[in-house]
Amino acid sequence: MAKNAIRDLLRAGAGFRMSDVDPDSTPGLKGGKKKALRDIEKHTEELFDLHQRLYAEHKRSLVVVLQGMDTSGKDGTVTHVMRNFNPQGVLITPFKAPTPQERRHGFLWRIRKRLPQAGFIGIFNRSHYEDVLIARVHRLAPPAVIERRYGQINDFERGLARGGTTIVKFCLHISNREQRKRLVDRLEDPDKRWKFNEQDIDERAYWDDYMAAYGLAIARCSTRSAPWYVIPADDKTYRNWAVTMVLVETLRQMDPRYPRPRLDIPRLLERLQA
Repeated sequence: MAKNAIRDLLRAGAGFRMSDVDPDSTPGLKGGKKKALRDIEKHTEELFDLHQRLYAEHKRSLVVVLQGMDTSGKDGTVTHVMRNFNPQGVLITPFKAPTPQERRHGFLWRIRKRLPQAGFIGIFNRSHYEDVLIARVHRLAPPAVIERRYGQINDFERGLARGGTTIVKFCLHISNREQRKRLVDRLEDPDKRWKFNEQDIDERAYWDDYMAAYGLAIARCSTRSAPWYVIPADDKTYRNWAVTMVLVETLRQMDPRYPRPRLDIPRLLERLQA
């Protein structure tokens, strides 16, 4: 398989439409669940090593954006994939509804405050894209304001890339049918009921509107410097495999290097022997 085969396969390109992606498909995976689990296990140490090198290099950072409908697996992706990174160099932010203080600022203000420093990986569980997704579906801002935000997002992400931050954006795409199944599972399992929010049922009435909003945001904001990867997520194992593979390919391309400080090794060893 080519060096960046999975990234090339899942990257949203020109003319992207959500309807072209089957949430139950498994593009690029040959060998089924067993092969996916073997690949994930195989790359566990590599992800840790790549992040360790990024942390030691202390020059660049990585931002991972996770978006998707409720139950699409954003939390699960953090649990099963992001745990492979060095925890001392990871900053996880679950962006909820803006607070009163955050609403007094521009929509990117709270995002800037959580950007990772050099060497770190920042994981956004939801992100600035909420301001062109739920804001569009529920008309929380005038259409002209939302329209401007696509350009503001692209300018913001382009600036991050110029400053040494690599941006990887994942849309975890599940079907309406699969979401219903997962919500039913939460209700029927006493250990999962704490996750259930009745508002999720209300939001299902806007499914088509959300799909249109996602499609538009991805089409307008999948750029060379900040690509969107649309991950079919009905199959949780495939979801974890695909995200893992894209992150491995991305970090390999970044190719972080351990610093090579100039040290008088013989003198230092002599001092330690004394």
